Amino acid sequence: MPDVSMEKIKQLRERTSAGVMDCKRALEQSGGDMEKAEKLLAEWGMASASKKAHRVTAQGLVESYIHAGGRIGVIVEVNCETDFVARTDEFRKLAHDIAMQIAAQNPIVVHEEDLPEGFEGLPTEAVLMLQPFIRDPSRTIRDLVNEAIGKTGENIQVRRFARFEIGE
Repeated sequence: MPDVSMEKIKQLRERTSAGVMDCKRALEQSGGDMEKAEKLLAEWGMASASKKAHRVTAQGLVESYIHAGGRIGVIVEVNCETDFVARTDEFRKLAHDIAMQIAAQNPIVVHEEDLPEGFEGLPTEAVLMLQPFIRDPSRTIRDLVNEAIGKTGENIQVRRFARFEIGE
């Protein structure tokens, strides 16, 4: 395995917020290639998310977002395992980004299994977790949540949301 400099580990950590040892391992496995290391970290985050999916998420926060001069408002509940994680800036940013997504894209439900029977339309438009993220369409909201799970080490769930728009 190639020897990886502390500077490269630091750069990767700043870009991904992953742990130091995970950054080192990803850089070693990618031969020092920063892009490949980021992809490895993302894959590991997805694997980590599936292992944590059964864990109880009884903490979290309710985030609100008002958009378009007060014409659209969103309230979303995002849960995690501990109050410690719920108070972090990263978790608050995740909840805020999800609220903005709901305001912008107007999903109907959180998960695909919540779609009403006989629903006609594209699940990628109606299901929040399947929608492309408004700030980076190469990632879905599910990817965003899974990355946060990988970074925090805790299960994170979007529990529910409400969206209000003047005239609707």
